[in-house]
Amino acid sequence: MILIVMNVINIVSVVKLKKKYGRFMQGNDAKSMESEVLGLFEDNKFIKTSVEKNRKDIDRLYNKFESAFQKIGIIKYDAFSQMGGKLSFCLALLDEKNNGFILNSVHSTEGCYNYTKEIKDGQCEISLGQEEKEALDMAMK
Repeated sequence: MILIVMNVINIVSVVKLKKKYGRFMQGNDAKSMESEVLGLFEDNKFIKTSVEKNRKDIDRLYNKFESAFQKIGIIKYDAFSQMGGKLSFCLALLDEKNNGFILNSVHSTEGCYNYTKEIKDGQCEISLGQEEKEALDMAMK
């Protein structure tokens, strides 16, 4: 009885394997299978070179992006209490390494004056006004 059950299980397994083998070998002989395998190797080589090229391109783009302005802080303020309207502003533009500049535009009745201060590693060699500090803090956060 046990032998009959095991024999049935083996027959079912063999039938399944024959079906899989038939689908695998359908329309292919040994030479065409060889060309298929060689084609897969060529595809693999192409994919490897494409991946390497993409990796180099990504590194190049990342290096360029590193120096682009990524962090922005802007504070609008009223430079002179009699003017009203908060027409003056401080704009901080920083890259990934916190290098960049602060642009301070002061609007008065006589005109508009613009000042810039260089920022290196998040620090400025020249003392910053309150609004400039706020814009720098906003950009660095």
